[in-house]
Amino acid sequence: MRIGRRRKVEPSELLNRARQGDVDARNQLIQDYTPFVLKVASQKAGRFLRPGVDEEISVALLAFNEAIDAYDGKRGSFLSFSQTVIQRRMVDYFRRGGRHLQEVPLSEFESEDPLEVESTPLDRASESAWQLRQEQEQRRLEIEEYGQLLNRYGLSLSHLPEIAPKHRDSRSRAIQLARWVIQHPEHRAALVARGELPIKGLAEMFGVSRKLVERNRRYIVAVCVLLANDLPHLQAYLEES
Repeated sequence: MRIGRRRKVEPSELLNRARQGDVDARNQLIQDYTPFVLKVASQKAGRFLRPGVDEEISVALLAFNEAIDAYDGKRGSFLSFSQTVIQRRMVDYFRRGGRHLQEVPLSEFESEDPLEVESTPLDRASESAWQLRQEQEQRRLEIEEYGQLLNRYGLSLSHLPEIAPKHRDSRSRAIQLARWVIQHPEHRAALVARGELPIKGLAEMFGVSRKLVERNRRYIVAVCVLLANDLPHLQAYLEES
């Protein structure tokens, strides 16, 4: 059973889908990049812009939305291109006295100098920071979800340090047992539905005592729960361990 949070979608995939008419992808892309848009707009305005108060934010968001349609992959990085679009739209807004947004032909964003829209260290740093924030938020959500899943089996995140085998070899063996359970549909179903482990089968398959399996039962169940659900960031930690 996989608990229903959608997989993480990469920015490049969201951009492609948005350009093909996927409204949800466009909205998600705008939402994810709003901190970047606010930063660019505030820098151009020379002051901190307040959402819901400063009209410049709406101008910048409209420009970012326009950049999604105008970007063609030949204009450097998308972040660099969208930054150029935002800055030019805001300059035009200021020239108009902050009252109307003048429509500027997209041809103005064409440049004979390819360096104008090349990715800069600031672009790359902004994108890296955005990705880091996304990963941190994803891990936080996964930890929260994993804790809720463990509760169904009488376990909790606080239990993990005390139920984990102390020796590395023992932990590795317990993880192997959990993988075997998850890879067999009938055992996986019994685990998901009732928290049952095929203790006898595990002992025979891996040549270990039933006592050892029973002693590590709670940890094996915890690992099974992790492997059976869509928790890629936490699963990566399992691989490292």
